[in-house]
Amino acid sequence: MDYAHSDTAVRRPAGGPPIAAKILVAGGFGVGKTTMVGAISEIRPLRTEELLSERGTGVDDTTGVAGKTSTTVAMDFGRITMGDGLVLYLFGTPGQQRFWFMWDELAVGAVGAVVLADVRRLADCFAAVDYFEDRGTPFLVAVNCFDGAERKDPADVRIALDLDPDVPLVMCDVRSRESAKQVLIGMVEHVLARTTAAAAGG
Repeated sequence: MDYAHSDTAVRRPAGGPPIAAKILVAGGFGVGKTTMVGAISEIRPLRTEELLSERGTGVDDTTGVAGKTSTTVAMDFGRITMGDGLVLYLFGTPGQQRFWFMWDELAVGAVGAVVLADVRRLADCFAAVDYFEDRGTPFLVAVNCFDGAERKDPADVRIALDLDPDVPLVMCDVRSRESAKQVLIGMVEHVLARTTAAAAGG
């Protein structure tokens, strides 16, 4: 993917107002949602993190993320301008099941979603995949490549997640601003492709 092509596809008319779009960043507990929003946001991100406590023992599954000390309890929020005419507002969803009731509120007005996945805990992103499939929201799966995690063939990950053929799947490192930006470019291109196909068919 190259920036010039993607930016041209969404460029506003000369002198027109910027196009704003709401994108969700979803996935399981500890998969990197807060990190991604923080890495890419051009403003200081809003975070609603709280320290993990004994009250979450037996409720929050920390398998594979034993070093995690805090968790998002409402949402993360950031913003990035893509090219000359598109502003993306990013809303990171809480990962724990006890906070899923907030997803419906956060999803209002969203044009698309990024579902982050961890190959060590792929089952943790099933709920997000099912959620966006049921809503008909275009989404992309981004596999966050954690240090020390086994590298998987993307085709095998696609099979494991039972993704439809038209759902993009990319490998990424959400600590990297450039990598996170490539994920968002892929998300925008997917949304545009879905919108164009729907308009042509209807």
